[in-house]
Amino acid sequence: QVQLVESGGGLVRAGGSLRLSCAASGRAFRLYAMAWFRQAPGKEREFVAAFTWSGSRGYYADSVKDRVTIVRDNAKNRAYLQMNSLKPEDTAVYYCAADTRMTTDSGDGIYDKYGYDAWGQGTQVTVSS
Repeated sequence: QVQLVESGGGLVRAGGSLRLSCAASGRAFRLYAMAWFRQAPGKEREFVAAFTWSGSRGYYADSVKDRVTIVRDNAKNRAYLQMNSLKPEDTAVYYCAADTRMTTDSGDGIYDKYGYDAWGQGTQVTVSS
């Protein structure tokens, strides 16, 4: 079992930056991948960024790839999402997700929300005009 806790959300003006943090804790778990998803009111939860624990690069949605960087800290079981040049369209609840069963290890499974079995409660990001 694993618990995920997000932090770092808040209100920022367009063009500003935020750094989100996700801490994983618990017992008897392995992290194969961690990801960030987001969900705006009335919309489906969508992929933002992810990394595999043994991978050498991050994976990004086209809408954020030039503005967002996902960072991993293997020793501390943490994932960070550095967001720059934020736009009002980025306003959403941001969720941290983890794959503890290696279910994302299938083709493009790392982009699939159904491949993640652990989720945080989310942190609100609001970008004003």
